[in-house]
Amino acid sequence: MSKAARQRSARERLAEERKKQAQKQQRMRRLMITLSGLVVVALAVVITVYFVNKKDAGSYTGALAPTTRQADGAILASKPGAKAPKLELFEDFQCPICHEFEKSSGATIKRLAAEGKVNVLYYPFWLFKQQAEPIKGNSQRAANAALCAPADKWIQYHDAIYKHQPAEGSNGFSNKDLIGWAKDLGFDTPQFEQCVNGGQKQSQIDSMTNYAEQTRQVTGTPTVFLNGQSVDLNSTLLNAKNLEKAILAAKPVDIAPSPTASGSATPSTSPSATPKK
Repeated sequence: MSKAARQRSARERLAEERKKQAQKQQRMRRLMITLSGLVVVALAVVITVYFVNKKDAGSYTGALAPTTRQADGAILASKPGAKAPKLELFEDFQCPICHEFEKSSGATIKRLAAEGKVNVLYYPFWLFKQQAEPIKGNSQRAANAALCAPADKWIQYHDAIYKHQPAEGSNGFSNKDLIGWAKDLGFDTPQFEQCVNGGQKQSQIDSMTNYAEQTRQVTGTPTVFLNGQSVDLNSTLLNAKNLEKAILAAKPVDIAPSPTASGSATPSTSPSATPKK
């Protein structure tokens, strides 16, 4: 083979190799574009699911079940004549996880109660009574105001308190603000103002706190019982769909009077509770 032929053959091999390399790079670019598209789609799905779950409580605008105050101060949300499972919610308005629970599953609970599929008992108590200020005072003032609120406006006021929950370690839930939120809901009466400013529900707070910690062995919030059985926080309480499934699968039970209804109110002396975080 002549020298010219050898040079031409080498150039042809080099050109062929470059062509193959260009084709390989083109395939890699196409693959990366495809993978990037799949990642974007997957991320969009995750974000959509997240916000669908997060909007649960704040987006609920349906009817509410009638609410009545029990002798111990607990609030019962129950459709008249409903034969349904019993859901008991023990909460502290200063508790950040309680706020997350409300945002995640609050609307589902309200809807099921309005439909007569669950009877709900709310127990606001003073979990943080042995914490340092301002957490201790925030917790106490919010619980007192909630117990001062009229039963027929209680759910709305409950939600307003959580909406304005101060960050941990920050001052909040001032009596002025607690009264102002009541005014927004149309029940800023002299009696309510006196109840809030005078801390008139303190004995009831202590009684309910004793009931939560001593009788029901509640050590953190939120603590929720479905027909007397504790409901898991992460797998169920913070997942509205799982909570609804659990409620619908539970049997109807009678709503027995609270054991604290006839007891005298005495300050809680139990050890410091550890909030769920």
